[in-house]
Amino acid sequence: MPADLAVIGLGPHGLPLAQAAVTAGISTLGYATGPEAGSLSPAELRRMHATGFRLGTDPAQLGRVRTAVICAPTPRGADGELDLGQVEAAARTLAGRLRPHTTVILESAVLPGTTEELLRPILERGSGLRAGRDFHLAYSPSRVDPGSRDQPPAPRVIGGLTPACTESAAAFYGRLTDKVVRARGLREAEAVRLLETNFRHVNIALVNEMAVVCHELGVDLWDVIRCAETKPFGFQAFRPGPGVGGHGVPQDLTGHASRGLRMVELAQQVNERMPHYVVQRAAALLNEHGKSARGARVLLLGVTYKADLADQQATPAHEIAVRLMELGASVSYHDPHIPAWHVLDRPVPRADSLYEAAAAADLTLLLQPHRTYDLQGLSVKAQLLLDTRGATPTGAAHRL
Repeated sequence: MPADLAVIGLGPHGLPLAQAAVTAGISTLGYATGPEAGSLSPAELRRMHATGFRLGTDPAQLGRVRTAVICAPTPRGADGELDLGQVEAAARTLAGRLRPHTTVILESAVLPGTTEELLRPILERGSGLRAGRDFHLAYSPSRVDPGSRDQPPAPRVIGGLTPACTESAAAFYGRLTDKVVRARGLREAEAVRLLETNFRHVNIALVNEMAVVCHELGVDLWDVIRCAETKPFGFQAFRPGPGVGGHGVPQDLTGHASRGLRMVELAQQVNERMPHYVVQRAAALLNEHGKSARGARVLLLGVTYKADLADQQATPAHEIAVRLMELGASVSYHDPHIPAWHVLDRPVPRADSLYEAAAAADLTLLLQPHRTYDLQGLSVKAQLLLDTRGATPTGAAHRL
């Protein structure tokens, strides 16, 4: 049976969209652009199948949908730029099957101008159709908060190639959320994603720098944030951590505009230094307790980029482990979501018993406070505990 919707790319943004669509009663085809389809458990597949979801493997199936949303990942490449290879591949696959009156929407993280300058030519050349006349083309920045539960669907921003394109995309998203916001055009909608991602990284960089300075001054930053967030205007609370992971890549626009975003560039530098700072703090704590980092047994707790997820995209845990190993530390880890972990192409020993491992380790580093962790009990068992997330009770551990 033909589906109404095709979601191309079933990663951290495409899969939630597909789940929201089937919940709204939209028959949905999920078309994977990589190995991300393997992230669906058999139980999840059965539940989604029961509500109108099908996992597609034949590109011909894409030619029988009314709406196609491209959610292919755009990771940072070796040159620091967004790698659009999977977006291009998804567009070429769709183009050969594109039929008139289809609405094509891009949700992947891209820079302003990408939908019109990259996606549109691929679709038009491959289909022989013209965007804005024969099919609708629009952009909507993905707004997914991985791991969040029981939250209402976020408002969706839509920008189309033409007003008719915007309205067609808005009609689709209107089935998924109560509020649809129309941007002036494609570039404005693309720039919304840019602003939202950079806003997060700049503010995290600010509190990360505050964490370093407050430690030197003997100030409890976590108490400062607790007090500051009571201000009902002009402030939004962000919290420091060992680094910034996830799929939202900040962009300073260098090479894309006559003037880059200098604050974003500086924020990247600050955030990229945090794993090094965490290791410095770890070494200093060991030294204060009469131990050297060389030969020390260090246990890393939570090696994913976000609590309660199995996603390791850009997790700072990797660099922290590498730096600790370079200092000669013996590194092990515990994470209920990660059954096996490799660093520098070598397996990292996984602790089976959390409390026994913490009691045996010279230093325990809390990187992600997964819900399954009893942090009070952990603080009692651990010889030395460094909490990089401010999640343990006050006074129960050393904090970043």
